[in-house]
Amino acid sequence: MHPHLVQGKQARCASLVHALEECHSAGLLPRLTGKCNDIKQQLNLCLREERIERTGRNAEKAKERQKEVKKVWSEIEQEG
Repeated sequence: MHPHLVQGKQARCASLVHALEECHSAGLLPRLTGKCNDIKQQLNLCLREERIERTGRNAEKAKERQKEVKKVWSEIEQEG
């Protein structure tokens, strides 16, 4: 299952989101026969890549924040 898809939030995967929405709006038969499955699989892979990149960026930011916290604490300990 993919997360709730919001236009603009998943910018790189927007074309796949649009294609899946079009496939689903074509009616029940395409969904039941698996016509939308390839698009959904591509979308899942795209969303996974975005998530991996986002978590990597967040981890780097967290490391930088942690360095700053350690630096401030070491300055406080030296003063005291």
